[in-house]
Amino acid sequence: IRAELISSGGDKLGETLIQPDGNWKKYEASFKSSATDLKAHINIWFEGQGVIDVDMISLFPGDTWKNRPGGLRADLVQLLADLKPGFLRFPGGCIVEGHDLSVRYQWKKTIGNVEDRELIVNRWNTEFAHRLTPDYYQTFGLGFFEYFQLAEDIGAQPLPIINCGMACQFNTAEVVPLDQLDPYIQDALDLIEFANGPETSEWGKIRTQMGHPGSFNLKYLGIGNEQWGPQYFERYILFEKAIKARYPEITLVSSAGPQPDGDLFNYASGALKNTRAEIVDEHYYRPPVWFRENAARYDNYDRKGFKIFAGEYAAQSVGTASPLNKNNWDCALSEAAFMTGLERNADVVVMSSYAPLFAHVDGWQWTPDLIWFNNLTSFGTPNYYVQKLFSVNRGDYVLAMQRNNLPLTGEDGIYASAALDKSANEVILKIVNTSDKVKNQEIVLNTTRKVLPKARYIVLQNNKSDGMNSIENPKAISPVEKEFTLKGRKLNATLEPYSLSVYRIKLK
Repeated sequence: IRAELISSGGDKLGETLIQPDGNWKKYEASFKSSATDLKAHINIWFEGQGVIDVDMISLFPGDTWKNRPGGLRADLVQLLADLKPGFLRFPGGCIVEGHDLSVRYQWKKTIGNVEDRELIVNRWNTEFAHRLTPDYYQTFGLGFFEYFQLAEDIGAQPLPIINCGMACQFNTAEVVPLDQLDPYIQDALDLIEFANGPETSEWGKIRTQMGHPGSFNLKYLGIGNEQWGPQYFERYILFEKAIKARYPEITLVSSAGPQPDGDLFNYASGALKNTRAEIVDEHYYRPPVWFRENAARYDNYDRKGFKIFAGEYAAQSVGTASPLNKNNWDCALSEAAFMTGLERNADVVVMSSYAPLFAHVDGWQWTPDLIWFNNLTSFGTPNYYVQKLFSVNRGDYVLAMQRNNLPLTGEDGIYASAALDKSANEVILKIVNTSDKVKNQEIVLNTTRKVLPKARYIVLQNNKSDGMNSIENPKAISPVEKEFTLKGRKLNATLEPYSLSVYRIKLK
């Protein structure tokens, strides 16, 4: 078996030879490429006479994340790790459900030897008429073991989502009868054992054989994605009963449906009160103005109710699921305004995550997306830098930041939140100016502790609402950090137009 790497111009960049010995097994060979090429391809052919069967032909670079054979792209994982995420939700959203239940995501088929994992069609292969991809299949080279491993690598809590016996309700809406739901519930119980069980348990043994004898420390589990209606809640109750009976320490995440308002959302809000819901997943794909107008969405939320997971959100510059949506500065800044409200209500909103996470510049179906890449390089969007500024400047305690005894939720175009980083002894202020004018604000720190004069200031700003980052200019909109000096407890802040400003002020 001969393999050659060929450049887009037709030149040979490297080659290797594999001599099969007649046995059905994994054969490996390596070679060095003589050049870098954006769209090189591999040629494979056979020499000699006879019949041969081949399966899972795979080409990987050597410099993967942590140099794991067949591992993840290091630059993509690094962008993710740089966010310092608190959790990793996987394997995604609608992919869990499948177009119908025969092609639903089944985690047990994604573990073990990669070459033994069963390939299935991807529900997105005919989902969007604007980008049909009939050859879009799932090989599960990236499976649940690798997802757990990735979460551990980047210091994030794993949050797996499992099928609840319902196919995508936007597609076939197929459901499993309640009296046939036991295998689905058992999959959930077995997943917890796979993640946390001892090496001697059935599924803990498999995890150990894959190279991870210790627990993955699973604490959260999502039951279904974006499901709605009475069929979902009668199934959720059965999952909840079985899981809590065996694993009462596992926190369950339930769905509020695909919209942040309307009839489906209102029904879910009522039905959830009849369950023992702990964390509820809400999704917001809305125009930028919606995010600005909803910065106070949780200010008067029932503090005795369930917690909120803002599980999928992204401002849509044109319209929900439009292929014309862009990751522009107007969308990113509007999300920043909304996120001040999420942070201000951190006692209610316990998790949040932008979605979707990654997209290939030549192979996308949905936009906007947080991180874009081609075959060689990658970049974070303005939305990515908004997420990063909130994530790496995350405090331990919410502080009140008010004008006239009210939170700043859009008055004069200003949105704000504040927190205390206890370990660093720093007050963190996040201020969003969505107006087209410079705003000079005097901020007084109401504290009896001494405020040290040296402080840091980070600003993310652009004068064009349609400004974007790109492969060619990956940091056109990116943070700039400076130092400044405080006088006493007063900060005279100059807020640039269309900006997100982060102040870190040291206390003695």
